[in-house]
Amino acid sequence: MTNILMNVDAAAIDWARAQFALTAIYHWLFVPLTLGLAVIMGIMETCYYRTRSAFWRDTARFWQRLFGVNFAMGVATGIILEFEFGTNWSNYSWFVGDIFGAPLAIEGIVAFFMESTFVAVMFFGWKKVSAGFHLAATWLTGIGATLSAWWILVANSWMQYPVGCTFNPDTMRNEMTSFVDVALSPMAVDKFCHTVTSAWIIGALFTVAVSCYYLMRRRHQAMAIESIKIGGIVGLVASLLAAFTGDGSAYSVAKTQPMKLAAMEALYDGGQSQSLTAIALINPFAQPDYAAGGEPPMRIGIPKMLSLLATRDADGFVPGVNDLLNGGYTLPNGETALSVDEKIRQGQAAILGLKEYRELKAKERADGLTTAEAQRRDELSKDLQANMRYFGYGYLKDKSEAVPFIPVCFYAFRIMVGLGMLFILFFAVVLFFAYRKDLARTRWIHLAGLALLPLGYIASESGWIVAEMGRQPWAIQDMMPTWVGVSDIGSANVMVTFFIFLALFTTLLAVEINILCKQIKKGPETSEG
Repeated sequence: MTNILMNVDAAAIDWARAQFALTAIYHWLFVPLTLGLAVIMGIMETCYYRTRSAFWRDTARFWQRLFGVNFAMGVATGIILEFEFGTNWSNYSWFVGDIFGAPLAIEGIVAFFMESTFVAVMFFGWKKVSAGFHLAATWLTGIGATLSAWWILVANSWMQYPVGCTFNPDTMRNEMTSFVDVALSPMAVDKFCHTVTSAWIIGALFTVAVSCYYLMRRRHQAMAIESIKIGGIVGLVASLLAAFTGDGSAYSVAKTQPMKLAAMEALYDGGQSQSLTAIALINPFAQPDYAAGGEPPMRIGIPKMLSLLATRDADGFVPGVNDLLNGGYTLPNGETALSVDEKIRQGQAAILGLKEYRELKAKERADGLTTAEAQRRDELSKDLQANMRYFGYGYLKDKSEAVPFIPVCFYAFRIMVGLGMLFILFFAVVLFFAYRKDLARTRWIHLAGLALLPLGYIASESGWIVAEMGRQPWAIQDMMPTWVGVSDIGSANVMVTFFIFLALFTTLLAVEINILCKQIKKGPETSEG
């Protein structure tokens, strides 16, 4: 761990990050549609259960068919994503595997098997089990998929806000001290709620888009209109919930990852009564000169709104990039914030102390220690616990490395929020026309429904870009920079697999789109009985 920078090919770090980003982006193309369609098809089968109408049975089976195609693709990319922790990020896996592996194991053993079991009943049990049991299987399939998302997001949230653990210098590993703290951390709860509600938006947009296609083609119009009503209601509720949960998520970020918030807002110099940036002119290709202070050119802000959102006080203090780098301001707990330079010093002391501690432990096992050496070992153990909070900073060469790339965070956040507001308006308009019975003749809504589907994915991916790029340089916040967690492998190996995965995932995506399009053109099947 302590000499990892001497052994790892620098290019391998970039390729490992690129490969993981590639896999995650492709995986997240499938997951939100799975979570969203699970709600849609559950509601539609509930309508069938209540009415026993063949119309609702055929409608539910149609959307379940589309769900099944997407579900299979999501499983394939998800498995590869988890394997990459071992192949490309073995140092990370060793350092925190006792903690990070627990939610992933639960996801695989409990949630995944749960959804896999009930998805079989959902697809093949229409005439083999009772209507009530089949309805339960449909909802349990969706609940299983959502539980899978819960445990994956618990693992990711721990990387953003590591809690419930302590470092063991004897094993060189972080060990879990409280499973409850890990599983129910505020970051995990906020991230789960925001992520799942945003996935429901994708499902609703997909439902509306497919239904708009049928209206444009004047096919299956009754099914299309009823599907748009359900999709519109789910989408509107989900969009409003996403805005609400997004506020909670941003509040958690302000408390635990203030540098991410400063990057999202391009806030260079903080202070009290901070305004929320609506628009500003940020060069998208270069890190701004934040050290010069001031604010971005052409900035328009909403007075006091950032302070209100970040601290729940319109006059609250919000630190900017320079405040976080230089320290000296008062934290909410009354302590004085340390500068990044001081954190680097403490981190380096922890690294050197760990090395000396390990040498003394090796000598103790081999020859025993003198009284002075034993005292020194105990002192180092205490110092390590005091300095481990900033262990990761010891790998930074300069304080500027603690600042994420501001333009990506700034623009991705605004794309996500702007599109989220657009979705609220769109679903409200769609429902208005659907219940006025003008929807079949309103062609511009049909075109808008088709056009907004890719924008839903852009908004969703933008949210993940903010979450992951905003915490750079950290693989684990304040504990491990990304370049320390990578495996000791050659860049050529990772580069080759990167392009293999690129071809594989692109093929999978093309296959899914092709199958979905064929199923959509085919339309719902009329069942007997």
